[in-house]
Amino acid sequence: MKHTRIIGLLIRDRIKEAGRLQQVLTDNAHFIKSRLGFHELNENTCSRTGVIILTLSGEDSEWISFEDQLANIEGVEMQKMSFVQ
Repeated sequence: MKHTRIIGLLIRDRIKEAGRLQQVLTDNAHFIKSRLGFHELNENTCSRTGVIILTLSGEDSEWISFEDQLANIEGVEMQKMSFVQ
């Protein structure tokens, strides 16, 4: 059975947490099928907060460590949806 998980991440301080978050995403890129990130900006400033939406494909067991790593990054809130096809 194919499993798909969508994870939404709210990053409260992009400047502070970007490096650690990027490393976790890079280390787990083999099951990240899509990634969409956005933050508010205008001509003068970029928002310190941001949102990333990830689509994962594979088995639930592969994602446990990844989700634990994300949960251990201070200032990152995670929400999940899972689908079985």
